[in-house]
Amino acid sequence: MEWNAKWIQPALDTGDAAPVYLKSFPLPEREKIAKARLFLTALGVYEAELNGKRVGNYVLAPGWTSYYKRLQYQEYDVTKLLETENRLTILVGKGWYRSHMPGFQSSPYQEKLSERPAGLLAQLEIAYQDGRREVFATDETWTVSESEVRFSEIYDGEIYDATYQPAMDNPVQCFDGPWDTLISQQGEEIREQERITGARCFTTPNGETVIDFGQEVTGYVETVLEAAAGEILDLSFAEVLDKEGNFYTENYRSAKAQYRYTCREGRQTYKPKLTFWGFRYIRVNSFPGGTENAAPECFTAIAVHSDMKRTGRLSCSNTNLNRLFDNIVWGQKGNFLDVPTDCPQRDERLGWTADTQVFAETGTFFANTMKFFHKWMRDMRDTQNSLGGFPGVAPLAQYGDEKMRLGWADAGIIVPWTVWKQFGDTQIIEENWNAMDLFMNHINDTKYNHETLRSENGNYQWADWLSYEPLESCSGLAFSPQGPLPDAISYWNYLSASYWVIDASMMRDMAVATGRNAAKYQQMADAAKAYIKENFLNEDGTFKTAILNTMQTPALFALKNQLVEGGAKTNMINRLRENFAQHDLCLQTGFLGTSILMPTLTENGMEDIAYELLFQRKNPSWLYSIDNGATTIWERWNSYMLDKGMGPRGMNSFNHYAYGCVCEWIWETVAGIAADPATPGF
Repeated sequence: MEWNAKWIQPALDTGDAAPVYLKSFPLPEREKIAKARLFLTALGVYEAELNGKRVGNYVLAPGWTSYYKRLQYQEYDVTKLLETENRLTILVGKGWYRSHMPGFQSSPYQEKLSERPAGLLAQLEIAYQDGRREVFATDETWTVSESEVRFSEIYDGEIYDATYQPAMDNPVQCFDGPWDTLISQQGEEIREQERITGARCFTTPNGETVIDFGQEVTGYVETVLEAAAGEILDLSFAEVLDKEGNFYTENYRSAKAQYRYTCREGRQTYKPKLTFWGFRYIRVNSFPGGTENAAPECFTAIAVHSDMKRTGRLSCSNTNLNRLFDNIVWGQKGNFLDVPTDCPQRDERLGWTADTQVFAETGTFFANTMKFFHKWMRDMRDTQNSLGGFPGVAPLAQYGDEKMRLGWADAGIIVPWTVWKQFGDTQIIEENWNAMDLFMNHINDTKYNHETLRSENGNYQWADWLSYEPLESCSGLAFSPQGPLPDAISYWNYLSASYWVIDASMMRDMAVATGRNAAKYQQMADAAKAYIKENFLNEDGTFKTAILNTMQTPALFALKNQLVEGGAKTNMINRLRENFAQHDLCLQTGFLGTSILMPTLTENGMEDIAYELLFQRKNPSWLYSIDNGATTIWERWNSYMLDKGMGPRGMNSFNHYAYGCVCEWIWETVAGIAADPATPGF
């Protein structure tokens, strides 16, 4: 792509209003046009119209990348939209790029681009039947205005005034684009998908009018209403109701998740253009004629997510499991939105790498995620450091840039391996080989040791996040006022070495698949196993750090990596069985332990326990959330408790797909459909 366009931005401050850019141009030889293509990108998110008709179906374009490295652009065929006299308007909102969420401005690319302009780069190329070419590109001849969108931001929502009349005559100014690399669209387009009409309208104990859609979705609400000019529609969004049945938003933290629409005269339809939320409920704060006029049929929830082809469906005779399958799919839809986010509602929505790697294989059964993950692995490479360390979050965001945190950094190996195994896709190996090899050399040289890597990991590990076990990090059990406990550091080093084995084995598989030397990685895997046996395990199958013998996750990783055999293995299996019995046949694992839980039990003669866990209804379990009305997967096993109500409000998402990884085991063991690394791609 050869760009003749210049970056433009408003010459005058537009404040919080989203600028809308305009180019008018005649085409007297319209009938002689063979093809017209519009190339677009923006510093923010955009929506384009040509002669009053929307250009393309992409929502929240150009998507989210590690902006300090690269920016995506899109190409649209607009041949059929052209007329003799033309009007091209492009609205630009803040999006992820100009978000004000806490700490985001201090990211490296924000320091580099301190002004964060609402920039636009656009180029319309027209090819005529006789071979002539005409180009209309952004430059000083374009104009700009404040739009009807008076405020728009990913986390806080949108304010729209339908009575505002933009004056499209304000000047633009050109500026130097900050990227050496503009890339064409890499992943799947974000598009409007399912539409769900309001299921019921009710009044809460607090006297508020609430609409329930019956399903948590990620997206926004379209409202059809009759109004007088100046009347207000004001909506707030929530995932759940509290124990008393009231509208609950505390878990959104600082994200306001609200929109306010000033109506024009007559019948009208409104939906936001440049933002999204995760929600099941809306609170009607204001409605034309009064909130008593707010009927369920006035509101339609529109789910938006990356446009991946649905490939697999599960169903069975058990209604609870069918609800679980649906919840997992809705969790995937809600969080596969250009990047694999952790959650879609609060002031976060980041590409957390452990959440991604533990769910990646499950996701491949339900949808073709190949293109989606090709794009995201580019984001991973863009955030890798020079030593090879992968981050906790990709693309770069307000936090999560810590490198070499076990289970998170390993997504840089696990995701390409999973995509290759499931789809037979060697291209993802080729694209990421150098980055993966650099990472493997780094963990091999450092033995993935927490203290050796303190300058990268910040002397903290998320480890088996949100487990019910000792040494869990989020609850503070792994720390004293002086820092990490010695037992915690030992546990972390054991887990990281376990991932060293897993990563090296996957690299061996991928080396074989692409004709590379696999011996290097087999030697790494063997060295990692020997290192674990020498430093963490006794000959009888117990752990040298005594507290690990009281936990489920350490034993699961030892069994998965085949680190014990004979009597030592029997002892470990017996101890694990006793542990489950002591916990009333409930799992205790967090993000990492749960990701390997069911397959490891099955592979080691404990399939009976796996089925007990699947059908368990006590807390913690998958069906506990079903019994509490979940329509997506929760972040915590105890996000809501019958006896206590809400879990910790500071970090409590009701759409957080990681624990949906149980479906990997259901597909492969219960349904019996599994890819073989020896013959990948089924």
